[in-house]
Amino acid sequence: MKTVLRIMIYFIVVVIVVGGAGTIGFIHTMNEVMSVYDKADPALSNVQVPKYDANKPTVAVLLANESTEVFDFLVPYEMFAMTKAYNVYGVAPDREIKSLTGGLDVVPHYSFDEMDAMLGKSPDIIVIPFMPILDENKYAPVREWIRKHSGDKTTLLSICNGAENLADTGLLDGKSAATHWGDIDRLKKQYPKVQWVNDQRYVPQGHIVSSAGLTSGIDATLYVITKQLGEGAAKRVAEEMNDPSYDYAKNPRMEPFTAGLSDITYILNNAYQWNKVKAGVLLYNGVDELDLSAAFDTYAASGTTTMLTVSSANEPIVTKHGLNLVARYQIKNVPKLAKMIVVGSDAETAATQDIKQWKDDGNSAQLLFLHSEAAGRFAMDPALEDLARQEDIQTAKFAAKRLEYRATDHLKLEGNSFSFEALGLPVLLTVLSLLTAYFIDRRFIRKKKGSSTDIVDSR
Repeated sequence: MKTVLRIMIYFIVVVIVVGGAGTIGFIHTMNEVMSVYDKADPALSNVQVPKYDANKPTVAVLLANESTEVFDFLVPYEMFAMTKAYNVYGVAPDREIKSLTGGLDVVPHYSFDEMDAMLGKSPDIIVIPFMPILDENKYAPVREWIRKHSGDKTTLLSICNGAENLADTGLLDGKSAATHWGDIDRLKKQYPKVQWVNDQRYVPQGHIVSSAGLTSGIDATLYVITKQLGEGAAKRVAEEMNDPSYDYAKNPRMEPFTAGLSDITYILNNAYQWNKVKAGVLLYNGVDELDLSAAFDTYAASGTTTMLTVSSANEPIVTKHGLNLVARYQIKNVPKLAKMIVVGSDAETAATQDIKQWKDDGNSAQLLFLHSEAAGRFAMDPALEDLARQEDIQTAKFAAKRLEYRATDHLKLEGNSFSFEALGLPVLLTVLSLLTAYFIDRRFIRKKKGSSTDIVDSR
């Protein structure tokens, strides 16, 4: 009985120390990734809204009140805008600043009510990114608006785990759907009326199209563009963004990803990577949306890096295709950074004045022009390669897997094989907890040598 008690003591102490520390670390990382805009609102009087053309179909890309997945929002928005055949808008329950995962903040073009009033009908396409349902009262307007505009004349396109948001409306009941490989088992239990598919990059079901993990959303978007504008339009978009997986847009069949032992890198990074790299991302007028996503959905989503958006002035910047972004810091007041990431193949020209201001202000952080030597490459490639150098190869490999990015054979991943910090900390905590358990065992469980119960009567 005493042996069982001792084993339990060792087990409980290890679980409390190692598991507790990891849980706290994981929660802190998730709170950081899904942080919301908490600065004083900048002047929003000059927010730009793309001009509405009644002769073009309208695409509404949704933003939630709390948090919206950065890739799921930015990339379909850019792709539809690249065709120049649509009115494309970011739409939310209201016009207040909305946050994307990783710490990128957007000013919606329209509120739901404003878009309804402008169109007088449903949008032609509604893009549904992943929007975590954290607060029912804050999220409810999104669900209601999707249901309101769910008629057959509106294409509903869910990106990645946006399928959960679509399933939440009940509109997927009895239909097949795709979602991120890491969430499909959970969603099978939560939404058993949906026929979840794990071997297709996207699944068309009438006017509803759902995509699998993140970059699969590119294929699903190209599919929708093909159906509406023809293959030529879709191919031009794919070529302009250097999409290496265009074949999936025509044939979505794939070998499904599954969780594996090597994926523990992601958990360890999120739970035990406490000394995160602090990196800035320079926001400048004309910045490309996909390039921005390449930074936020690799570094920040890996659990290794805290991303801080920085601009030259406390006012919205306008992206290449008309999104209004707000930086949380300005060059003059940004905290100390390990590096400043500048995205875009032409960034050194397009952001000349911002870069000059950064240097003139005496900032010592390294300027990393992420895409300066990446002409003709997909935007994610240099980010994954730099992540491997910054952290380790295994972290970069899982980042690609999380992104459902399969064209990785050409990547030059160089660096440590795995994260010594993320692995070393739980090992150290395990040793400390075993020593603590040993002390408890010696002090309170084992009988003291020479105690009255151990003395043999020699008389």
